[in-house]
Amino acid sequence: MSDLYLPACCSPLSDHWPLPKVLAGVQLISTHFDPGRLHSEDFQRCAIAPVAGVAKRQAEYLAGRLCAREGIRRVSGNAAVPAVGADRAPQWPLGVRGSISHGNGWAGSLVAAERGWRGLGLDVEQLLPAARAERLAAQILTPDELLRLQDLPPEQQAWRVSLSFSLKESLFKALYPLVLRRFYFHDAELLECHVDGQARLRLLIDLADDWPAGSELHGQFAELDGRLLSLVAIPA
Repeated sequence: MSDLYLPACCSPLSDHWPLPKVLAGVQLISTHFDPGRLHSEDFQRCAIAPVAGVAKRQAEYLAGRLCAREGIRRVSGNAAVPAVGADRAPQWPLGVRGSISHGNGWAGSLVAAERGWRGLGLDVEQLLPAARAERLAAQILTPDELLRLQDLPPEQQAWRVSLSFSLKESLFKALYPLVLRRFYFHDAELLECHVDGQARLRLLIDLADDWPAGSELHGQFAELDGRLLSLVAIPA
């Protein structure tokens, strides 16, 4: 890994790929972070612009940007840090595509050259307890997706709701930079998910001329210590 300063609140950066299918030219850099070990000077020492908020928000932001910087360094040779755009989305350097996600003490970033990948979306989520998944299901799933849950036991329903949430977040992150239009959980559906960690999603609305309703995209997912990690990647 790079010799740039690593704060005590972050574990050594890792390039382990936990998802089922490795993507050519795509870097996944991750770390574990502990807000309790964040130091007031860590942003300055890391040469990253600080972000406002409580220690958790600051630590997850710093961890995510450190992963993104390392991924950009590997892809482009330039250790740049994505700025925050007016739409709150990361601003990636010219010629680079990427995505950042963080949650429950884990942060990671996908980075690749634009010549190989048009869009990348990464998301990490804590698995929902059955009772909470039941409360949230109608907000996350389409009517057809809800019907497909009916014959599953509560634990499997909660897992499917968690996975649908994560994959739709990854889908948004991959597509938003291409269409510059916000869309929501009911604007896409999870068609298939398999035990090998492969998934298929479909858009239910027109987002752009080259992304009409009915467009299908592939994703993948894996479980990591009680978390769900998902990815949607759009080849160039």
